[in-house]
Amino acid sequence: MSAHTIIVAAEWTLGADTEPGAPEEPLHEAQCTSCGDMSGATEGRRLPAEVWALKHTGAHPGHRSYRAVQTSFWRVTPAYGNPYREEPDRTTADNADLPAPE
Repeated sequence: MSAHTIIVAAEWTLGADTEPGAPEEPLHEAQCTSCGDMSGATEGRRLPAEVWALKHTGAHPGHRSYRAVQTSFWRVTPAYGNPYREEPDRTTADNADLPAPE
């Protein structure tokens, strides 16, 4: 039998993913519910997806229903007191409102 570490209670925070490479704005796209075609995603602007849906219906008059897809990105980070927290930097935006460690 091997030893395992069990964290009985650890606090985490959930917020927008601000890591490098994460989109700053939500992604918008449209999907035709008749055939499954998709507009392609655009960051922060939904107009291209809306225009795509209108053009798609123009090319396929029977395709009139669409799924609006908005994707945002979240990140879970260890809060103060969580043993997974690597550096107690209170200057980061996602931890600025947390209480100071005891």
